[in-house]
Amino acid sequence: MKFSPEGIAAAVAKIREPLHIVADTSAACVGVALGSPPVSGDRQEIVGMLPPLYPEWLGSHSFCTTHCTRFPYVAGEMANGIATTRMVIEMAHAEMLGFFGAAGLDLVRVERAVDELVDQVGGGSNWGVNLIHSPGEPQLEERVADLLVRRGVPRVSASAFMGLTLPVVRCAATGLRADHSGRIERRTQLFAKVSRLEVAERFMSPAPVKMLDALVARGELTEAEARLAARVPVAEDVTVEADSGGHTDNRPLGALLPAVIALRDQLVSRHGYTRPIRVGAAGGLGSPEGVAAAFALGAAYIVTGSVNQASVEAGLSDDAKRMLAQADVADVTMAPAADMFELGVRLQVLRRGTMFAARAARLYDIYRSHSGLEQIPAEVRGKLERDILRAPIDEIWSETACFWQRRDPAELARAEHDPKHRMALLFRWYLGKSSRWAIDGEVSRRTDYQIWCGPAMGAFNRWTAGTFLAEPANRSVVQIARNLLEGAAVVTRAHQLRTYGVPVPAAAFTFAPRPLA
Repeated sequence: MKFSPEGIAAAVAKIREPLHIVADTSAACVGVALGSPPVSGDRQEIVGMLPPLYPEWLGSHSFCTTHCTRFPYVAGEMANGIATTRMVIEMAHAEMLGFFGAAGLDLVRVERAVDELVDQVGGGSNWGVNLIHSPGEPQLEERVADLLVRRGVPRVSASAFMGLTLPVVRCAATGLRADHSGRIERRTQLFAKVSRLEVAERFMSPAPVKMLDALVARGELTEAEARLAARVPVAEDVTVEADSGGHTDNRPLGALLPAVIALRDQLVSRHGYTRPIRVGAAGGLGSPEGVAAAFALGAAYIVTGSVNQASVEAGLSDDAKRMLAQADVADVTMAPAADMFELGVRLQVLRRGTMFAARAARLYDIYRSHSGLEQIPAEVRGKLERDILRAPIDEIWSETACFWQRRDPAELARAEHDPKHRMALLFRWYLGKSSRWAIDGEVSRRTDYQIWCGPAMGAFNRWTAGTFLAEPANRSVVQIARNLLEGAAVVTRAHQLRTYGVPVPAAAFTFAPRPLA
């Protein structure tokens, strides 16, 4: 039996063994005993017991059975292919779930990635691809959705949506069927990332009849699929995205997650769903304590993002990864988003070591203040070309026009008649290239690197300092996941014991990363 702080801390770490809580009546203290129940005596009494605890049990059993995973853990999509096919494949082989970061890529590159994933893990269902809302490129959103449907991608993560669109509803509804008992089965499981209650409600409700009818009229859904879609939520996995890297509203998880869970319960009751909607957590999850807190709040699963950019599988340059390794919790800031520049949407990026955020904000200020490139004062134009673009505006526009001629000629046609849109496209050149410079490791543009990053990266660096995960070569996406989950289970066990009145020392709430098989 353990009554000393050191003994209690050692017992907490052995999460896979049953733990008995023992009260010593003579000394008026509470301790623990591992293994078989100790024999009660005159001075000692068993007052409680904790069964073994496994990382696999931290979230929803429904999540694991539905998605054929062992762990309630998702490596989230990171745009421009930073969440690589290799990352998705490694996660699938480790019995977890990963999403390829298709956002920002052209259709050819997405199709190439889907081909590889189908070849490597197509026999399983624990892998997927991102579909990002693209208000500036609605045709691209349509084409990517069409690709995902045609290739039968089993999991689709919908991100940055401010409401439902026909492509995302099509992904969710295609392949719906009723089995012999009338139970509705899904071919594609849609994950919806949300940070606002009104958006969460749309994804947790059945698709609007008008949208379903439109998809039927377009030949993209059958009438039978539309009828079934009217009876189930658009998404049965809704990820609450709190203070994350990239697109974020910077909401605190402790406030947002319970609100979405309560909304979920209302909608399940209102619509009479026969199976649950799972609510997961994302944003700020870079340490075991953060992960344990998310599960304690009721998360069915967790999604990590920023920390996976530091993994060996991430499609980010070693130079950018070294910058991430120096980040602390407060070394992040908000900057204009390339894909929603004209709307004023911002995303969270690394601040330390790069001037991207300040320079992107300057571009947006110029955009708001002028109706076209020609109206920019000569002095401002000169500073813009010298300090940010590092090339004449005419040269940058020539490169920008070539890009849009290949990607979407309609954007060029619009720019010919709308000087402000032409200015937006040119400024978006900088925002798009800044991410590519970080991916490629263009060190001459290091101060322009755009690296999506939330506070989780700083928490991760503090947690891993001095451990084997501090070494870049050891930061595999699977080792990061396994250690976060193992540590979260240890922290959860410590909290359980504390509720029994055991004087759990602070050391018991810490978990040092280690190689895990």
